[in-house]
Amino acid sequence: MESLPLKDIHLPPDVGIWPLATGWWLLIGLILFLMITGLWFYRHLKRRSGLRAANKLLLAIANDSLQTDQQKLTALSILLRRVAISTAPRDEVASLNGAAWLAYLDQGFKDAPFSQGIGRCLADAHYRATPVEVDLPAVIKLCQRWLKQQQPKRG
Repeated sequence: MESLPLKDIHLPPDVGIWPLATGWWLLIGLILFLMITGLWFYRHLKRRSGLRAANKLLLAIANDSLQTDQQKLTALSILLRRVAISTAPRDEVASLNGAAWLAYLDQGFKDAPFSQGIGRCLADAHYRATPVEVDLPAVIKLCQRWLKQQQPKRG
């Protein structure tokens, strides 16, 4: 028998990391999707918890028997402004006062209860030296109505 002139076995080159296989692309996409979804969910819960806290604070103001009506109006005005600043861009809301503030509060209402209704007292009642005669339970109900319609705005 005659020996054949055979060459040694040639191995293929090592598999490189790039380009990535389809499974790796799917895994990267899944991780990004889960991160974005988790961030959105966290922000959504955070915004909702702020509005829930505002509702609890509103109830605490309404049920506080140690405060006068004037003090309650001041606390309501502060609460509405804090919620407005937390749900809308600060530069659009923080500088509003008087009629502009009431017009902002009226957004979303058809009957303009802040500009032309019971909510007018929130514009300047807390600055007056003499107490304002107002139907406080109606103002509190109006504030509850306003809080229910609040949705965090992008900006």
